[in-house]
Amino acid sequence: MNFDPRMTFDSFVVGPANRLASAAARRVAEHPGRSYNPLFLYSASGLGKSHILTAIAHHALRQDPDREVVLQPLEVFLGELTDALERGQGTELEARYATLDILLLDDVQFLAGQKQAQEMLLRTLDGITSRGGQVALASDRPPSEMEDLDARLLSRFSGGLIVDLGPPDLETRVAIVRRKARDRGAELAPGVAEVLARSAFRNVRELQGALNRVLVLQELEGRAVTVEELPEAVGGLPQAPPGVAEESEWRQRLQEAVDEAEAEGFVTQPLTRMLEVEEEPEGWEKVLEGYLADLERSRQISRELEELGNPWPEAAATLLRDPGRLDESEALLASARERARSFPDIPPGPDLADLEEHVPALARRAADRLLTAERPDYNPLYVHSTDPDRARVFLEAAGRTHRSRVPEARVALISVEAFSNEFVDAISNGVAGAWRERWWTVEVLLLHGLEKLTATERAQEEFFHLFEALRRRDARILLASERLPSDLEKLDDRLRSRFEGGLVVELGDEPLPDALVTEEPAETPAVAEADPAPESAVEPMLAAGAVEDEIWSDGLGSDDTGPETVDGTDDLAALKELAGVGRARRRTDRRGGRTGDSPDDEDSDGGPWTPSRERVVWDWPSVDDRVVEDF
Repeated sequence: MNFDPRMTFDSFVVGPANRLASAAARRVAEHPGRSYNPLFLYSASGLGKSHILTAIAHHALRQDPDREVVLQPLEVFLGELTDALERGQGTELEARYATLDILLLDDVQFLAGQKQAQEMLLRTLDGITSRGGQVALASDRPPSEMEDLDARLLSRFSGGLIVDLGPPDLETRVAIVRRKARDRGAELAPGVAEVLARSAFRNVRELQGALNRVLVLQELEGRAVTVEELPEAVGGLPQAPPGVAEESEWRQRLQEAVDEAEAEGFVTQPLTRMLEVEEEPEGWEKVLEGYLADLERSRQISRELEELGNPWPEAAATLLRDPGRLDESEALLASARERARSFPDIPPGPDLADLEEHVPALARRAADRLLTAERPDYNPLYVHSTDPDRARVFLEAAGRTHRSRVPEARVALISVEAFSNEFVDAISNGVAGAWRERWWTVEVLLLHGLEKLTATERAQEEFFHLFEALRRRDARILLASERLPSDLEKLDDRLRSRFEGGLVVELGDEPLPDALVTEEPAETPAVAEADPAPESAVEPMLAAGAVEDEIWSDGLGSDDTGPETVDGTDDLAALKELAGVGRARRRTDRRGGRTGDSPDDEDSDGGPWTPSRERVVWDWPSVDDRVVEDF
């Protein structure tokens, strides 16, 4: 098919009123089927729709001459359909259109009232787009103003990109006149292009017609037409109606900003609202300056999120398109920074083998089994010593040993005090959700100073949820304290049960040699502060993640029992005897009922069996959701 060689992107003069349409058309031509599909252009007559459709065809074929491209007005499409239906070949015609790489239809406003044509176009659109082809359409009105348009077609059009071409401003009209004259190899007298551009032609087509008359006259007389001769040369220059002035500076600057932002997909509502008024809006320069600053900051946030791996692309796509939601975007970035924050390195020092003469073999062996077994028989490992340095150094040695075997492992060594401070900071800065996600990625958790957990409230609850999440992910947990779990007052019974259900080992109380004692690592860097923003601005986005939905149960379905075997039953019994830990201890509920691991457990007092509290208590989002029946 032959296309008008004059209508290319190179010959199309771009201005504020058509910049978005031109940019979208170029992208469609360069990447058919991958960007805006379909692309729907609309404008009054003579503003460049047909030029852009033809330019798409030229550009697409220049990139790949083997592409099958069809460009035609809707009348031709309707004519082919009518002929095919009369011959009973409607299916064949539909199949032929569906195999196109690019379909470009002009004047689609004539679809109104054409039910069969709409039905065929609908199937054609679906056929082309499903194969990765591209569709672009042009009309003199937007789809929403087309009468009797099939709702399915309107939905397809809205699913792509609908963009209008406005009348060109003065500068663009001058550029059009000069470009057309230059393409014809003609020179215009000074001021001629400006006078033509200021005349009140209804569209570019009329402006081009006036220029054609000037150029023909110049060719006949062999001289340039002067400004004074213009009215006679073109048969009179149309004048703007009284009271209609040239487009003002404020409107031009706002429109340029709108076009640039919309071309990148940004929301421009603060500026477009001002463009809807007739008089110059008060304070428009300050509004424009603020919008442009927010726009640039949104771009910066987008780039930094990409560098951080953009953990929440759907939330980011929504927020970053709207500079007016910059506070929420900043909160999202702060959460992404928090989620990507690394855990502190374990300082150099001894590994488990270096502690052979100073730590009971049982403790070293138990830690090694927990870290290396594919399915460890006990998790967590709870070690206790009245010497806090001894317990901490043991956890550090276990971490170094694991790192030497698995260098890429995510190992977190932290004190309860630092953990609690981190949590408080995360809440204060509105990044608690991201803080949780960061901790849920840990593969080996080494927590010391566990006796201080009893002095906390919400941090103790938070640690319980982290504990459950890590166990479900088969992460390994090593805990260190000055006391046995049973001696930790004010410890949540659910945590106490889980600590005792693992393996509890005494480390001894003798101070380690100074050469083995490392300085306690500094706390993890503070959570990055964000601009004040409600936590709800980010948390709902994080709630959509795959990890959040399982954290807020109280360990339902988790195994509360201890290990069955290490290297055999006898070995396990020996470990238990040395460690002073029994399996599946029966405890008395606060309500007096017997608790155990199963209904089959016998009780010496013969009392009724009830499940342990942590197996039946659920945390619900609201009281209303918790009510089973109203009495």
